[in-house]
Amino acid sequence: MAAVGRSGRPLQLTLALLKPDAVAHPLVLEPLRLCPQAVHETILSNRFLIVRAKKLRCGREESRRFYREHAGRFFYQRLVEFMASGPMWAYILAHENAVPLWRSLMGPTKVFRARNSVPDSIRGTYGLTDTRNTTHGSDSPASASREIAFFFPEFNEQVWYQQEEPRLRCGQVYYNAEERVHCVFTDEETELT
Repeated sequence: MAAVGRSGRPLQLTLALLKPDAVAHPLVLEPLRLCPQAVHETILSNRFLIVRAKKLRCGREESRRFYREHAGRFFYQRLVEFMASGPMWAYILAHENAVPLWRSLMGPTKVFRARNSVPDSIRGTYGLTDTRNTTHGSDSPASASREIAFFFPEFNEQVWYQQEEPRLRCGQVYYNAEERVHCVFTDEETELT
């Protein structure tokens, strides 16, 4: 695996979800050699560090809690049902500008707008409807913290910023395809390369 050198700027975290429509569409998750616009490869090719990743399935109650800010809106029940309809992938992504970069790569929430204004965006390429729009991303650092805690309750953001962030930011990093996360070379591994 090739090591990735990072800049010295602090990393920002964001939550990225690949929604059930993305997981159900096999080409969306394929590596670049099979599908050039694949979401996972888009994450990697834009130099995000994948801090944590897991496949999960949300029930209706979890989906209601996650999207509670939309309760009462016309699309709320449809969104809850869709998010509970199948497996998803949840990622904690790190990058110097993680929140705005991920949102830019996703494209507009409304698929029609994405297809017309940013056709090469993830939603412009793979989105089906405004609900089945392939991805979710945090809209601010505060939302990212809240959403990461929702999907990764075992993850301690404060400890990560104290212990892991400096090593990921400044160390020699490689992508572990089996675990679907980035790791830092240990001193012993660095000496071997």
